[in-house]
Amino acid sequence: MARQKMSPDKRAAQFLPFQAVKGLDEALRAKEKITVPKIELSEEMFEELDKKMHDIRKGSIISCVYFHKGEYLKVTGMVARLDEVARILQIVNTKISFDDILDVTFE
Repeated sequence: MARQKMSPDKRAAQFLPFQAVKGLDEALRAKEKITVPKIELSEEMFEELDKKMHDIRKGSIISCVYFHKGEYLKVTGMVARLDEVARILQIVNTKISFDDILDVTFE
């Protein structure tokens, strides 16, 4: 007895991921996130960071480690804005308060 060929749509559907509860993956990832306290910079760390901040120019490519909502994130890209009055560093579309910056490295 010959097997009937499965349509391509049905064949593809059998390989799609099955999710019994919508949003479960996101909820589990959120629960797994470990929050950390913000690191207070020592005077030496602050002075070193201050020197680096003075070397930043619009258009420079840098990496920045910063504190955001209980975790440290790293963004790398072109400096779009450096506002010393508002104390904001913008790398591409990410706006970072000077107070949240832990480290800056030049690429």
